Amino acid sequence: MKKLETLVDAYLHKGLREKLVLLLREKGITDENVLAAIGKIPRHFFLDSAFDKIAYEDRAFPIAADQTISQPYTVAYQTQLLQIKKGEKVLEIGTGSMYQTTVLAEMGAQVFTIERQKQLFEKTAKYIFKDTYPQVQFFFGDGFEGLPSLAPFDKILITAAAPKIPENLWAQLKTSGKMVIPLDESASTQRMLRLTKKRDGSVKKEAFDAFSFVPMLQGKTQK
Repeated sequence: MKKLETLVDAYLHKGLREKLVLLLREKGITDENVLAAIGKIPRHFFLDSAFDKIAYEDRAFPIAADQTISQPYTVAYQTQLLQIKKGEKVLEIGTGSMYQTTVLAEMGAQVFTIERQKQLFEKTAKYIFKDTYPQVQFFFGDGFEGLPSLAPFDKILITAAAPKIPENLWAQLKTSGKMVIPLDESASTQRMLRLTKKRDGSVKKEAFDAFSFVPMLQGKTQK
């Protein structure tokens, strides 16, 4: 994330966001709240200055710790599947650049986000929107473990390729709550799933498009 003194959201950036929103509409994003959030949040704030002029292209970019900031379409797609309502408790697995976190917060969610990479987690101390979105809480930990002391959650969003549905996270989801998770189908692709917890604890599974994410790993780094 850029230093505060370098943050400028110029007319150029706003115009590029408008074009990005139009592109997302063309690609099938219909949730107006998602589109409004994407149109408001300066994505270039979450990237190195070298990406300033291309920050609104619909593609992923590298960030620290060999991770990526997701493609805007992927962010919009997952967020749309979550069907966010204002005031809901959302657990995000994989804080990364904090861009997806900010989209959720702009939509009115109470966001509890976990990052396993210490290098990325340390950047959350300088979250530039902490006054705008005081309902965001950052945690350093193992995403597979979740946050049992703060459960249950209305929604859970996993932003990495999971090898299976994490049992601990499923247990932390409310009855009728939804989990959006990219589940491994092969070495290179994942199937986006929306899982809804039924009253008896069983799962209603909906399968959507294929994507490619970095792997969801256990434990946490100390570097």
